[in-house]
Amino acid sequence: MDRTYRIHIAAEMTGVSEALIRAWERRYGVLKPRRTASGYRAYTEADIEVLKRLKKLTEEGVAIAEAVRLLPRIKKEAKEHVVAMAAPRKAPRANQFAHWRNEVLLAAQRIDQQAVEVALDDAMASLPPVAYFEDFLMPLQREMGDRWHAGTVTVAEEHLVTQAVRQRGYTLLQQAPKRARHHVVCACVPEDEHELGLLGVALKFRHAGWRVTFLGARTPTEHLVRVVRTVGPELVAISSIVEGAEGLRAMIKEVKAALPAGGKVLVGGAGAERISAALKGLGAVMVETADDWIPLLT
Repeated sequence: MDRTYRIHIAAEMTGVSEALIRAWERRYGVLKPRRTASGYRAYTEADIEVLKRLKKLTEEGVAIAEAVRLLPRIKKEAKEHVVAMAAPRKAPRANQFAHWRNEVLLAAQRIDQQAVEVALDDAMASLPPVAYFEDFLMPLQREMGDRWHAGTVTVAEEHLVTQAVRQRGYTLLQQAPKRARHHVVCACVPEDEHELGLLGVALKFRHAGWRVTFLGARTPTEHLVRVVRTVGPELVAISSIVEGAEGLRAMIKEVKAALPAGGKVLVGGAGAERISAALKGLGAVMVETADDWIPLLT
């Protein structure tokens, strides 16, 4: 059977409120969701996609009464999209990653932003979201950083690629499922502007069914603590690429004091790994390998 979602989950996944979903159904017959044995509305993946497309149209200024005239086409495209996403994807050839990477690097050398984006989007269309981020974007970004340090690429070339990679990271996070089973807050230490790795962390959690509050780079400790007290997450993920042991220790202590009972602080990044023993002594959970994520996400 197709996977279905209750109306409150449909609202979270689409950004359309429960009241508005009901109003659209009542006034315009936008959807006719199934009913469970208990009488609850049950929305399919195609229903979710229809709601997303209607929301996008209304945000672009199209009146809902006008948008519903496009319903036959919208429903057809939504169904095709769901079928396409469910179809097994052909694994890229061994040399395909190298081809995409070289296309990006050559375009960057020409300062051809459009060609950089075309190569990145070609890879994005061919890979699942988390694999695209971890197996392509992150290695590409590391290579650009290495080349910049070696002096084989210019600052302009590195910035061109970094901005395009960061934009796609945010796009992946925005498009990820928003099922709010648990809640994690993600932030970098105040001195750290390198948020790409943290974006990957947020993406992992989103695809594992978590609600994510992403604060990103250079988050002041007092602001992170205020957010933690306000939303009461189960986890806080802190990224520290730069060195700064005392500031990181202080942040962990204050965040742990603000967390609800049973809440945990996760810490990762090169800066944290250098003092991992001290951080574990503060009760932080160090995340250093892919295996470390398994118990946290589940």
